[in-house]
Amino acid sequence: MTTTAAIAKSLRTYYAPGRAAALDAFHARFLGPGDLGMDVGAHVGDRTASFRRLGARAVAVEPQPRLARLLRLLFHRDPGVIRVAALVGAEPGQAVLRLNTANPTVATASDAFVAAADGAAGWEGQVWDAEIALPVTTLDTLAAQHGMPDFVKIDVEGYEAVALSGLTRAPRSMSFEFTTIQRDVAFDCVTRLDALGYRAFNACLGEGMAFAHVRPLGAQAMADWIAALPHDANSGDVYASLDPARVAP
Repeated sequence: MTTTAAIAKSLRTYYAPGRAAALDAFHARFLGPGDLGMDVGAHVGDRTASFRRLGARAVAVEPQPRLARLLRLLFHRDPGVIRVAALVGAEPGQAVLRLNTANPTVATASDAFVAAADGAAGWEGQVWDAEIALPVTTLDTLAAQHGMPDFVKIDVEGYEAVALSGLTRAPRSMSFEFTTIQRDVAFDCVTRLDALGYRAFNACLGEGMAFAHVRPLGAQAMADWIAALPHDANSGDVYASLDPARVAP
């Protein structure tokens, strides 16, 4: 599949009929009018669009040049969206993004992620066949430039713990993607969020927007749940909040 075809597939998937309403209903627990959401790993911008429909301002961070151009086309007329074409890491500088031209959803700055996917069930046929050096910013820098966010979503294919290491102040709520091929990254993220003061966690599997737990979990219980997942659970998102009610079903 060409990159153009893969992006078109993502647009059809993430802007499918009915998905916007589901996204908005889910995100409404985290964001409202006047709030600020950061969409780190914005891809085709469906989460950013949801933040805006809820009346929140958005910072959309997407390093892939083709996708950054798409976000410009989608949001250039919207003064409530700030677009950042950079990686998010531990400190400002530069890093190499590994590109999967047939599947841009899994571009990554993590060599360990590429190694973990190699030969893993469910990841057959994934090839990272290009790379590009890009600027790196941090969550702290983004907060200093654009304001302290109320919600941060991080989906950066195995680079989540690195991104979180560049954050020293806890937003009201956060999420990060995890995969069963790199549970160690998820554990590092939970540990980091616990150190930042988060005590209430929940999770969604896959692209679902329904919490897996009937009440918020603590950090250790969340780590234990991730450890016990079967390999074919594949991926999901962990949500953490300083306000436990926001991660309760």
